[in-house]
Amino acid sequence: MRAAALALLACLAAGAAGAATQQEVEEALTCQCGCGLTVHACNHLQCPSGEPMKKEIAERLKLGQSAEAILAAFRQKYGEKVLSAPTFRGFNWLAWVTPFAAVAAGGLGVSLVIRRWVRAGPAPAPAAPAVAPGDDERRRRLAAELADLDREA
Repeated sequence: MRAAALALLACLAAGAAGAATQQEVEEALTCQCGCGLTVHACNHLQCPSGEPMKKEIAERLKLGQSAEAILAAFRQKYGEKVLSAPTFRGFNWLAWVTPFAAVAAGGLGVSLVIRRWVRAGPAPAPAAPAVAPGDDERRRRLAAELADLDREA
């Protein structure tokens, strides 16, 4: 009798470990009311989309359907947009890859810019302007005019 009870308890524990919870399924689906939240997180009172979806999920779980079967039924009913995370099939893989590719490209760009700054070193000092041949005469006139101004003052 005791061995049978332990075996029954072990079977129930194994079944419960593999079974999906209501919250897990609700988190995997996006509410269709336009809030952009998952069915579980939708905060609209008496939501015309979320409440019926929660009831349908509960009914399907009571019937013993797996999470995959429930998600497939909702995907068939509402389309791919009902899933809160895109699948890895078809064009959806781009939604998974793009953020990582953007971060990698940004990091590469920053590292290239830093390398160029380090290699360039400090900016060279500006070269002294070349003195044109006619500048000597202008400098003398300027010095004379400044001297005249100093005398008048």
